[in-house]
Amino acid sequence: MKALVLTEKNSLPQFMEREEPALEHEMVLVKLKAASLNHRDIWIMRGQYAGLRYPIVPGSDGAGICEGREVVIQPGSGWGQDERFQAGGYQILGLPQDGTFAEAVAVNRSQVYPKPPHLSMAEAAALPLAGLTAYRVLFSRCKAQLGEKLLVTGTGGGVALFCVQFALHAGLEVYVTSGDDAKIEKVKAMGAHGGVNYKSDSWEAALKQMAGGFDVIIDGAGGAAFSNLLKIANPGARIGIYGGTGGAVPNFSPQAVFWKQLSILGATMGSDKDFASMLDFVNQHKIVPIVDSVFELADGANAFERMQKGLQFGKIVLRIA
Repeated sequence: MKALVLTEKNSLPQFMEREEPALEHEMVLVKLKAASLNHRDIWIMRGQYAGLRYPIVPGSDGAGICEGREVVIQPGSGWGQDERFQAGGYQILGLPQDGTFAEAVAVNRSQVYPKPPHLSMAEAAALPLAGLTAYRVLFSRCKAQLGEKLLVTGTGGGVALFCVQFALHAGLEVYVTSGDDAKIEKVKAMGAHGGVNYKSDSWEAALKQMAGGFDVIIDGAGGAAFSNLLKIANPGARIGIYGGTGGAVPNFSPQAVFWKQLSILGATMGSDKDFASMLDFVNQHKIVPIVDSVFELADGANAFERMQKGLQFGKIVLRIA
C-alpha cells in the first residue's frame, strides 16, 4: 500500500510503499478515504515525543470503509476504567502504532464508530482528535453551560475552533483571541460575540471591557499570557488547559486562584464515553468541521509545511484515493 512515512527526525514525510498492516486479535482493517493533520504529527516529525521510532506512518485521524460500513476512528485506545484520567498504557494512533496517513490502517474493533451521515469523508476525518479534545475540555472537565461567557484562546487551530463550534451550539456566549485579525473576523462570522488580537497591547483589558469577565476559559498555550487569564476570570470560573505551546507559566499568582475560587482543569484527548458523546453532539446539531484545505496523500509533505507555517484556519485534510 501507499503511505506517508517519517524516515528520520526533522525530515518531511515521504510518499512510499509500505506493507499493509497485519491484523492481530480484535483488530480490523480500515480502508482509509481521508485523514487529517494535528500538531502532534509535526512534533513527532521534530522528534519531540518519547518512544519515537523510525520509520513510522504518522496520523491519528481517519475516516474510511470497514467491513462495508462508513466509519470514523477513535484515535485513542486503552483509556482504562476511570473516566477522570487515562491509564498508563493509553496510546494514540500514529505513535507507537502506524497511523492513518496511508491507504489502510489496523485498529482495535472498539475504535471504529459509524461516520456521521451528514459529513463527507474529508469532514469526518477532520473530527476525531481535535473534536474529542475539545468536547472533553469544554463539557466533561469544565462543565460549560447554557448562557455562560466563554473565552477560547488561540482560535484558528483545530481544537480551539471545535470549542467555538460546540459552545455556540450549546448556547454559550463566545469570545476568542488570535494572533490574526482575519481569523477573529471569521470566528465572529460563525457567531462569536467578539475577539481580540493577543499581539496587541493590553489585550486582556480589551476583553474585560468587552465581556466583563468569563465563566469558562479554554487555553491551549500556557506561557506568559496565562497569568492574564486569571485576571479576566469571573469568581468561580473554570479554566481548561489542553496544550502548552507557549511553554511554562511565569509569574503565576496563587492568590488570584484561591481568592476567586478558580478551578484549573487539565484535559488531553478523552475516553470512549467522551468520544461517543461527542459524536452524538455532532449528529444532533449537524455540526460540520471546518476544513482549511485538502491535499492528496502523495502531496502530504506540502500539507506538513502548511501546518508548520501556522496558516490554517481549521483542519488540513489528506485525501486518500
